Amino acid sequence: MLLQQNWVSPHWAWQSLGKPFLLFVFLMLQTADLEARRGHQFVWKTGHWGRCVGDCGSGGLRSRAVWCTHAEGWTTYHANCDQQHKPESQRRCFKVCDWHLELFEWEVSGWDRCGLVSAAGAEVGAEACVTAQHGLQRRSVRCLQRLNRTVVASEICEYFTPQPPAEQACLVPCPRDCVVSEFSGWSECGTDCARSLQHRTRAVIAPPLYGGAPCPNLTESRACAAPGCALGEEEHSYSLRVGSWGECRLPHPKDVELAGRNMRDLGSDSGERSTPGLHGSKRHHHAGEVEIGYQTRQVRCVRSDGKHAVLSLCLQDPVPVTAKSCVIPKDCETSEWSPWSSCSRTCSWGDPTPGFRSRRRSVRSMAVGAGKPCPELEEREACSVGGKELLQPCPRFAWRTSEWKACQVSLLLGQQDPHHHRHVGLCGGGLQTRVVYCVQITMEPGTHRLKEVARPVDGKLCQGPAPSSSQVCHLPCPAECVVSLWSAWGPCLHENCQHRHGARGFRMRQRQVIVDPVGTLAGCPHLVESIPCEDPLCYEWVVSEGECVTDHGRCGPGHRILNAVCKSRKGEEVPHHLCSELPHPEVVACEIPCAVDCVISEWSPWSPCSHSCSSKNAEGTQSRSRSILALPAEGGKACPPDRALQEHRACNNHPCVHFFWETSPWSSCSEDVLVTALNSTINWSGEATCGVGIQTRKVFCMKSSSGQVTPKRCPESIRPEAVRPCVLPCKKDCVVTPFSEWTPCPTACQPGNATAVKQSRYRIIVQDSANGGQACPDTLYEERECEDIPICPVYRWKTHRWSPCVLVPDSVRQGVPGQTEACGHGLQSRAVTCLSEQDGPADVGDCVRWAGAMPSPVQECLIPCKDDCTFTPWSKFTACSSDCETTRSRRRSLTGRSRKRDKCQNTEVYPQVETEPCPCEVFTSQPHGNWSDCIIRGGPSELQLGMPSHGASKECGEGVRLRALACYDGSGTLVEPSRCSSSGYIEEPCTVPCPFDCKLSDWSSWSPCSSSCGPGVKVRSKWLKEKPYNGGRPCPKLDLKNQAQVHEAVPCYSECNQYSWAVEPWSPCKINSEQNSLHCGEGIQTRKVRCVSIAEDHGGETVPNALCNQAEIPDTVQKCSLYCPSECAVSDWGQWSRCPQVCDPNIMQTRTRQVLRSSVSSKPCPEDSQMKPCILNQNCFQYQYNLTGWSGCQLGANASCGHGERRRLLSCQRSDGATVSMQLCQRLRLEKPVQTSSRCVVGCAVDCQLSPWSAWSQCSHTCGSGGQMVRGRSVVLRAAGEGRPCPEQLTQHRSCPVKPCYSWLLGPWSPCRVQGGQCGDGLQVRNLTCVVHDASVSATSRPVENALCGELPSKESVLQLPCSVPCPGDCHLTEWSEWSSCELTCINGRSFETTGRQSRSRALIVQSPENQENCAGQEMETRPCSGGKCYDYLWKTSLWQDNVRTVWCQRSDGMNVTGGCPLRTKPAEVRHCSPACRKPFSYCTQRGVCGCERGYTEVMRSNGFLDYCVKVPGLEDKKADVKTIAGKNKPVNSKMHDIFKGWSIQPFNPDGKLKMWVYGVSAGGFFIIVFLIFTSYLMCKKTKQHQSPPPQQKPLTLAYDGDIDM
Repeated sequence: MLLQQNWVSPHWAWQSLGKPFLLFVFLMLQTADLEARRGHQFVWKTGHWGRCVGDCGSGGLRSRAVWCTHAEGWTTYHANCDQQHKPESQRRCFKVCDWHLELFEWEVSGWDRCGLVSAAGAEVGAEACVTAQHGLQRRSVRCLQRLNRTVVASEICEYFTPQPPAEQACLVPCPRDCVVSEFSGWSECGTDCARSLQHRTRAVIAPPLYGGAPCPNLTESRACAAPGCALGEEEHSYSLRVGSWGECRLPHPKDVELAGRNMRDLGSDSGERSTPGLHGSKRHHHAGEVEIGYQTRQVRCVRSDGKHAVLSLCLQDPVPVTAKSCVIPKDCETSEWSPWSSCSRTCSWGDPTPGFRSRRRSVRSMAVGAGKPCPELEEREACSVGGKELLQPCPRFAWRTSEWKACQVSLLLGQQDPHHHRHVGLCGGGLQTRVVYCVQITMEPGTHRLKEVARPVDGKLCQGPAPSSSQVCHLPCPAECVVSLWSAWGPCLHENCQHRHGARGFRMRQRQVIVDPVGTLAGCPHLVESIPCEDPLCYEWVVSEGECVTDHGRCGPGHRILNAVCKSRKGEEVPHHLCSELPHPEVVACEIPCAVDCVISEWSPWSPCSHSCSSKNAEGTQSRSRSILALPAEGGKACPPDRALQEHRACNNHPCVHFFWETSPWSSCSEDVLVTALNSTINWSGEATCGVGIQTRKVFCMKSSSGQVTPKRCPESIRPEAVRPCVLPCKKDCVVTPFSEWTPCPTACQPGNATAVKQSRYRIIVQDSANGGQACPDTLYEERECEDIPICPVYRWKTHRWSPCVLVPDSVRQGVPGQTEACGHGLQSRAVTCLSEQDGPADVGDCVRWAGAMPSPVQECLIPCKDDCTFTPWSKFTACSSDCETTRSRRRSLTGRSRKRDKCQNTEVYPQVETEPCPCEVFTSQPHGNWSDCIIRGGPSELQLGMPSHGASKECGEGVRLRALACYDGSGTLVEPSRCSSSGYIEEPCTVPCPFDCKLSDWSSWSPCSSSCGPGVKVRSKWLKEKPYNGGRPCPKLDLKNQAQVHEAVPCYSECNQYSWAVEPWSPCKINSEQNSLHCGEGIQTRKVRCVSIAEDHGGETVPNALCNQAEIPDTVQKCSLYCPSECAVSDWGQWSRCPQVCDPNIMQTRTRQVLRSSVSSKPCPEDSQMKPCILNQNCFQYQYNLTGWSGCQLGANASCGHGERRRLLSCQRSDGATVSMQLCQRLRLEKPVQTSSRCVVGCAVDCQLSPWSAWSQCSHTCGSGGQMVRGRSVVLRAAGEGRPCPEQLTQHRSCPVKPCYSWLLGPWSPCRVQGGQCGDGLQVRNLTCVVHDASVSATSRPVENALCGELPSKESVLQLPCSVPCPGDCHLTEWSEWSSCELTCINGRSFETTGRQSRSRALIVQSPENQENCAGQEMETRPCSGGKCYDYLWKTSLWQDNVRTVWCQRSDGMNVTGGCPLRTKPAEVRHCSPACRKPFSYCTQRGVCGCERGYTEVMRSNGFLDYCVKVPGLEDKKADVKTIAGKNKPVNSKMHDIFKGWSIQPFNPDGKLKMWVYGVSAGGFFIIVFLIFTSYLMCKKTKQHQSPPPQQKPLTLAYDGDIDM
């Protein structure tokens, strides 16, 4: 029951669950199908990558948009797309920053050769090309890191500069076919009757280019026309063909035992006997030792037709060697690779490029025989160290500079003289220098801020140009204080008018500072002087007189009313109460003369004071006068006496002693204890104020004549200050860089006997100390010996005894005819081991690395045969005497049975004595090359950029010049130059002339100003003392008129009122008494006029009249009137009234005079007023300021260049052009021009500055003549202005001592030699000789010992070449042809390429007709060449002969070639008529027109072409002149003939084809014939039944008589 239930349950399950299960499976399948369809309907789309953002370097990040789209194009949710294939939206990238510019650069290779680009779907053929075709050339463009030249992403370099194009269009010349030469002549045929071939060859002149046709066959063969051989009479020659040597193999053990019993040991060099045996057999299992085996070759006999023959037909005496000893090849064995070294990259540049690491392996055993040589022993690969974020940033380098040194002014030309010691006060333009050095900059970890390390490093690490180490500077010139003239003495004043006390005052005078002092300790002189005086007044009454008013009547006594105004001593009006203490008169008496009184003039002004001060010996006085104008009448008031007409008074009665304040110079700024300002220290960043200090000075009262006096004598109000505040300068400590790294000690090992190597370091002063700061250290350069320098290990090869001579095994040798004796050539070996310095065993690799090439472990040896001559070893050479002409010799003697053989006694073949010249130790030297430049010794050694120089280099003076030596021994062989001279040079003293600058005298003194009023010029000059030579500083531009003088002119200004005309009073009017007895009326009066200086110091001093304005000289004589009694008397004319500032003729100028006495009679008085118009430039003037032009740039007194000042002067100019006093313009208050001076610069004469000489370079040649050593210097600062120019010589050369050149000289290759046979495999051999020469073009080489040339080149590859000699019937290649001439590819005669090509070829020669089909092939080589030419290829033709001519191609140099000429332009070789001659019996004549065959004459058309040919009648039995008959039967050219010409029966058209009617007639005739035949058949059939046999007839014999109609 249970079992039944078990079976029923699945059935029920299927019944109940089957349908839902099927439905579920169906739904799942549908879902999967929908998923699959959806996978095809929805796809991911991505946008472009954005810019790299983030930190500099490899830590950047770039993003892009990713979205899901339907196949129809609309965007949907990301969930609809397959998430497994979702593209990335972010990617790490390299973020480029600006400072990466110095780390990366584009590397652009050269353009490749231009390649042909064909059009789409079309091929460019030779017919389509005319001159050139379009092509494309490419080049490699990569972004590299500069430091290790590794490739990085192009985006990094594109950040700074666009990527250079990698492709460009170009032109490709048209395809050029292969060009070959003409064939050579045919080779000769053999004389025998055997079948043979003869051949001819040609060579390739130019290879096919740009898709041209390949080269044709270079050989042609043809069978020789030899007579056939009779049966069995063939004659053949036989040749012995020698095969190549087989593989080297070890002998069979049986052969070893056999050889051990039969071998004689004759190969030991030491003469000791050793156990006989076959060497190599006992050392099979010892690695690294030599095993000697044997190798064989085949020998066959070949018949002349190439077939093999019996060997006996070719054997000869001696029998060729078919077996020889050889070395079993062993490959080089190396150790396992060492572990990789640490990565070379220990820091991060911020880029993804890796570093490098390396590993090594050593040699365990050397290659033996033909074994594989040793592989590379060192390997490098790129590497990276872990995560890049773990690496420290790599150092960067940048230029840094110290502060500028003080400005140094070079001496003036005049101061270059060594006798001058006035080098104080140099100023103006100069030079200042600074040290430029390279420092390392690193990035602080975690930030991108640069952290500077001030330690200097090698200047080669800094990229880009170094900053300038010198510049032009300016040192201000000291300027003396310039003051104006003294003013006039002022009145006697109280010191302080507000606080008046005491009866003592001072009179003062002043002067102003015109130019402030610059750079001088002495300040300006005192500006105020004073004189003590009594009764000082601060104010005074200024009184003006009114008119005289008579007391009674019109004349007689009267009075004047005085008007008084209170004024200060400065002329300013003040209130009257200030003058109330001072009395002043209000009325003064006067008198008006009556008609009969004497009339006297008014008092003249007081004359100038005769002295400026009063002393015991002289007092100042001044006077005034009046004159008699009219004489009195009788009864009138008489004239006063003469003494009453003059008055005198004392003036300037103050003493000549004056007082002034004098000060000492200010002290230096010192700290004020009252001011609590701390003095700080300044760093190297600039100036700063470090507190306030004080300066003090002493103040004295000085007396002009006797020196210092008590301060009471000087006014206290103008006492100068004795203390003032000042700014304390900051202390500047010395700033020094840290010491540089020690210069590296050599990392490579040094020999044990090498001299000690030193290393050094230095530091640089960045800022000098100042103002009491910390001083600079004394040590700036340190040196020490290198420690722990690795000493090179010493290893050496040790060679052991040579083994016995090993021959070919007997079993091999006995199989060869004629070789039964165990003798002849073999090989012997020896062990070579490596020893350390302590003679202990060492690895072979150590000796390979440190001891050079391994000595040969194998050498050839000889076991003499029974019939050979044997000798003792050579003896030592005999001793030499001291004479160089002697010789030395050595001997040997015959041994054993050889002494009895006659052939061994032949000393020519077997010499027993050898002689050679003795080595001579006498050497001779010969000068070689030119003298070197003159070398000044004693200059500083080579300096690195940034290292301070120790002393200036010597540029001129005594030196030496050198000439190289070549040293020869007694035989004329070049030897080391040290054998003749320790230095290898001839030395000779020489002199480099020193440059001398232009020398000028000192400046002369300034000339006086050229103008006494207004602007002028003053001049000074220098004279040429010595001209420059040898490149000295040139002279300034000299005066054109006088070539030896230099002028300097500067503007000057003379005050117009410095000098004035001084006039004395007029003399009394002098009446001519002869004409006038009354002594009255008209007369003359005179006065004296002189020019005086109005300067204070020289006031009133008479000077030459030329200094005063001559146009304004006063009159010295004038008319006067002495009025007679009773006449009307008038006064002198007053001054003319002023005209307005703007002259106007309508405005009048007036003057008046007064009536002093009325007339008694009725005679009227003369006029009392006059008028005249104001006319410009006559009595009316206008004034304006006038500016002169700018002067030249004026420098300080001791300056020769630099900053200066240019000036223009201001003057007052009158409208008539005259220069007048500035006061006239000032009174009018005219506007002054603002700028009268400006700064300017005079270019400095900068001398050229050169760097020190570098160290001498290595010789350009390691040996031989022509080697040069060079040293150079560079221009640090170029000359400017009139500075000393740079010398032309910036490099110096000297020849190197002529060292001998040792080299292996290879001899020419021998012809191919087949050892023991006539053909087959052989060797080409050449000799190798060690020679010495001097490497010159005409050098003669002399053989010397091989040891001097060092290691031998590999003998197998250099001295022997396998070759083959063809046997009869073999195919073989010819020798290479000569290289063709160098040819350029040209377009239209112009070179398309810079390098040309030349070719050579060799062809395959077939000797046997049987091998003609099997032998094919040829070889061609092409190489680039320089100096090529452009060649043209042109078709050449011969003359026509029977419508045929020869056409060939010729190169422009006359060479006939095949190929090169374009086929499309090839001329025809066979001439054809046009149109073609298709008429019956016609042919093409040599003239290129159609003619008729013999027996026919031409019928021509009107256009000259052949119409048809007509048979010439009557030529059956004779040969007629066709041309003559044709001429007779030529149709008449008439109109009738032309009309009926078309009707004639002409079956052919002009083109030679049959006409249509011919076909119609033929067809019609055919049908007629068929009809006739059919009709005849019917008729014959009907009558045949009744026909009887015909009667027998006699046969008819026909003979052809030559008739054409037959």
